[in-house]
Amino acid sequence: MSLPLYSAIFSHRLSINASVTPCVPRRDFLSNDFSLRFNRIRREDHPTSSALNKLTRILAKKDASTGFTNQHDILTKDYTSVLEHGAKRFESIIAAILILVQITSPLPLAGWNKMSISPAKAVLYSPDTKVPRTGELALRRAIPANASMKAIQDSLEDISYLLRIPQRKPYGTMEGNVKKALKIAMDEKESVLASIPADLRDKGSDLYASFIDGKGGLQFLLECIKDKDPDRVSVGLASSLDTLAQLELLQAPGLSFLLPEQYLKYPRLSGRGTIEFSIKKGDGSTFSPEAGGEPRKIATIQVVIDGYSAPLTAGNFAKLVVDGAYNGVKLSCTDQAILSDSGIGKNSGYGVPLEIMPSGQFEPLYKTTLSVQDGELPVLPLSVYGAVAMAHSDVSEEYSSPYQFFFYLYDKRNSGLGGLSFEEGQFSVFGYALNFSCNH
Repeated sequence: MSLPLYSAIFSHRLSINASVTPCVPRRDFLSNDFSLRFNRIRREDHPTSSALNKLTRILAKKDASTGFTNQHDILTKDYTSVLEHGAKRFESIIAAILILVQITSPLPLAGWNKMSISPAKAVLYSPDTKVPRTGELALRRAIPANASMKAIQDSLEDISYLLRIPQRKPYGTMEGNVKKALKIAMDEKESVLASIPADLRDKGSDLYASFIDGKGGLQFLLECIKDKDPDRVSVGLASSLDTLAQLELLQAPGLSFLLPEQYLKYPRLSGRGTIEFSIKKGDGSTFSPEAGGEPRKIATIQVVIDGYSAPLTAGNFAKLVVDGAYNGVKLSCTDQAILSDSGIGKNSGYGVPLEIMPSGQFEPLYKTTLSVQDGELPVLPLSVYGAVAMAHSDVSEEYSSPYQFFFYLYDKRNSGLGGLSFEEGQFSVFGYALNFSCNH
């Protein structure tokens, strides 16, 4: 029996009144490696260090053996020509250059067994710095929208990187990016609006006009850049990208791929959903106040779940929320995650297969983890603070838990080279908490 959640926009306010029990060492919900991998990683001497010491000794011996034994030898060899002396100096320089190349590049060295490099070190040689670092950015990139809109999005997102330059900011390059986005938007207006369903086209036209000339649109962003005010540019850019995302959502009312036949029985979410969790602390204490606010006994966490990249996982989670399965559930805090209690009824939820959408692919992979060291990265990365994912099934890591989920407390200080979590590509991430902070 198919249980689809066909609506592209799903919204639900959930008052689970969950109690948070801080600092409870609950790690068994994850894979065996998740809670122990950081403890296994330790700093070791790099093979280059031993190679450098060895080469230094060899060079020292060579200098000693080729040097003159005493002053008499020096006097008896004063017939050496300037040309010969220059040739020896040249050979010495060449030898030094070759030694430097050997040390600083992965050329084979005598006595160095390349098989002695551990697999852990090899993983760190393939970092990726283009992974989204915020939930908003990851969710925006996950929308399967018109190719022209994605080109505009790429051009605008590049400005975010340019704004991070601490010294003299390249406003000329930023201006060029906005003008490029404007040209695409103007030239491809018909194709952009034609890709929006007929019943949403009027709304799309209004959003398009706002995106071009409205307050917070591209023209406004261009003015901010010309004023060379980084704060105004940042605000204008955020507004433009937000309007762009709304247009892209109108272009993607459902899934852009067909689900495998064997998974049609599962509930599914074919768009986006928004859920609000209301939580309180188990000991009755208050949450830290926001700026200018008052201490609160109840905090609200807003979670956006994504059916475009994880339709089965998000659909199962949405059904559990609607059915009230998480009302009154306890949350436990570890140093890596805040996870829900595993005490929900065994008949709740579906044993959904592990579901991960790789970047550059058109449909998710099922029962398959990603090999990050080989360059495989998910559309919805775990390496974002507040990522929401399902725990692994107790039976098999090829399946997610039917009901147990967790908020991931990503910390770049405990990540590999490139800022990727060591567990990246191992869990079904299906959304992000956009106003989440562990200081609550």
